[in-house]
Parts: sequence; structure tokens; C-alpha cells
Amino acid sequence: MRKGFFRQKTDAVLGIDINDAAVRLVELERSGAGYTVRAYGIQHLPAHAVIDSTLVDLDAVGLALSKALSRARTSLKTAAVAVAGSSVITRVIEMEAGLSDDEMVRRVNLEADQYIPYPLDEVAIDFQVQSVSARDPQRVEVLLVACLKEQVEAREAVLALAGLVTRIVDVEAFALARASGQAFDSIVPGHRVDGVQWGNDAQGMGVACGLALRSFD
Repeated sequence: MRKGFFRQKTDAVLGIDINDAAVRLVELERSGAGYTVRAYGIQHLPAHAVIDSTLVDLDAVGLALSKALSRARTSLKTAAVAVAGSSVITRVIEMEAGLSDDEMVRRVNLEADQYIPYPLDEVAIDFQVQSVSARDPQRVEVLLVACLKEQVEAREAVLALAGLVTRIVDVEAFALARASGQAFDSIVPGHRVDGVQWGNDAQGMGVACGLALRSFD
């Protein structure tokens, strides 16, 4: 099952980071060479609502997300969210160059059980061609990502409880790397955002910002 960890979207999305401690969300807009924070919100979670990146109490997380949305006062209704934890598996594999997408899907499905320690009907899978193999120019390196479906579905359910539609499912490490690729001062608060408060909160918003940056892929 291809879930779309790499699928590009052009519509604006909220970046929503759900971790063990809090829900964080941000809305970005492109501004010159950087990005402006149009809105953001943070709501701490009750103990044990999320444990080791697994959403345990969906109602509590959904309520926290609703409160964060209320603070942010954003009008966006579509969102990008990330999966994380031990159920997320990434592997770089090699394939023959020149395969079509359909051929790659078939090949990945045939070979996935070598890399994924779960029944394949329980996981969401996606892949992306990275580069030509350094060892063989007739082959390409392919990044394979898999995650238990229940982790994806729990996040989709929480967003739905808060009145949002899940547009993108990403991987937390990818989102953080995407945000880290931006200079810190290239993401600045907009006129509706308290600049002093954003200065205090910005360091913890990396994943949410990385997810919101998917709006501009």
C-alpha cells in the first residue's frame, strides 16, 4: 500500500506535530526568500495520551489539537502530519534504472518482506528514487519507507476529530531535516503573530515547520 510519504502537494497545509508532550501546529506562507508564520499554536497533552509516539488517547489528543487550532485562529482545514517511533522503517535499496512506477511498485512489494518485520497487509509503504547507485550506474538507490497502518490511521482520526482533513503523511525525521535546511531567520513571524512569543517557541517548532513546508514542494 503506497501511503504517500513522498507525494507532493501544492495546496497550503497546516504542519501538525503530535509528540509525547504536546501538539504543535504552524501555518506558513512564502515571503521573498523565506517564509512567514501566519499562525501557530501549542497545546500540552495530558500524561500518557501519547506514549513513545503512539497515540493512546485519541479523544484527548483531538481535544488538544482543537485548542491549539483555536489559539492559532487559522482558516486552513487541510494538514500535514508525521509518523514517528519504532514502527517507522526506512531503508535504502537498489533497483535497476529505468523501471516504470508500476514496475517499481511490483518490485517493492515483492522485496518488502526482506526489510519490514510486519505482515505487509498491516503496513503503509512508499518509496522515492534518490540517485544513481555509486556502485553500479545501471542501478538507482531507492528510499523505502514503511509504517504500521494503525499509526497513520490514528493520526488521521485525531485530525478528523478536530475538523481537519489529512492531506499529507510524512516521517518526523524527514520533516525535521526539511526545517533544518532553512536558515533559522528565514522563517519569521507575521503581523498577527507575537514576535517575542514566537522567539521563545520557535526552537520547538521544527517538525511542525518542516511539515508546513510541504505546502511549497
